[in-house]
Amino acid sequence: MLPANHLMDTLLPVKPALVDRGSAERTAPGIVDEQLASSETLAVVLAGRQGLVHGGGLLAAKAGQLLADLTAAGSGPELVIYLGSALPDSDFPAGTGLLLFVLPEPVAPGTAGIPSDARWAGFRDVAGGLTPTHTALFVEASAIANWHAGHTHCPRCGTPTNVESGGWMRRCPADSSEHYPRTDPAIIVTVVGPDGRLLLGGGGPKDATNYSTLAGFVEPGESLEQAVVREIYEEVGVRVTACQYLGSQSWPFPASLMLGFTAVTNDAEARPDGVEVTRARWFNREELQEAVLNGDITISSRLSIARSLIEHWFGGRIQDRAAA
Repeated sequence: MLPANHLMDTLLPVKPALVDRGSAERTAPGIVDEQLASSETLAVVLAGRQGLVHGGGLLAAKAGQLLADLTAAGSGPELVIYLGSALPDSDFPAGTGLLLFVLPEPVAPGTAGIPSDARWAGFRDVAGGLTPTHTALFVEASAIANWHAGHTHCPRCGTPTNVESGGWMRRCPADSSEHYPRTDPAIIVTVVGPDGRLLLGGGGPKDATNYSTLAGFVEPGESLEQAVVREIYEEVGVRVTACQYLGSQSWPFPASLMLGFTAVTNDAEARPDGVEVTRARWFNREELQEAVLNGDITISSRLSIARSLIEHWFGGRIQDRAAA
């Protein structure tokens, strides 16, 4: 019989939520105006795929005052979205309302109420230095903003839609159809061979050194497990015999949810498809650590679930090569 904690030992740890998204509260009419009227509500700011960063995190300014300053400067947001409220373990006092201001274009720091030492940055540029709270806010804000940017019209009739529910729904005024944010599921997998070695692959030039787990989107009518089997065979010609779900990570660039698996195969040879995967290598633990340390390969950063999956197989933390 397996020990009682066997299942827990095989899964990735759950990261607690730091923001209550207020799925019930945001349906109330006027939720955004109510939040703007509160002197305690904070706002973060995005323009395109960049966030306004200040002091090691997203700028979180008093929402009402920031809106007034932006509007007075002619740089008012094109969207104001309710992100929810802070939970007890977040960086903000519990219950603090959180809004997102989506600007049509970046505003120069030092103007419109924005601190002069703030800067615009993409998530990948700053994620390594963000706290869990600011990481969660950047990801949530990016996901909902990206959805709005690509879904401004009714898919049925082409009529421009109206924003409702605090920014979490768009309604067509012509046929009253409701449209909600979408997320595209994708599987991401560590493949382990019959001898316990790990299969990693990469795209682009064949002589590139970046290697990671294998991944692909789930197709309509397909289970997650079926997607694992299909994608691995399509990309590297390896037949998966079993797989297990380990954990997930939102990756809203533009709109993915990465569903992490580990899988096993009896195959010992990989055949990259030459399109999505141009090179693939098997590693035992010693080979992988040595290849990373000597610069022979680079693997995914600790920002991604790919690194968590690789280190789950490795059995601990992989030491990175020292910076030159």
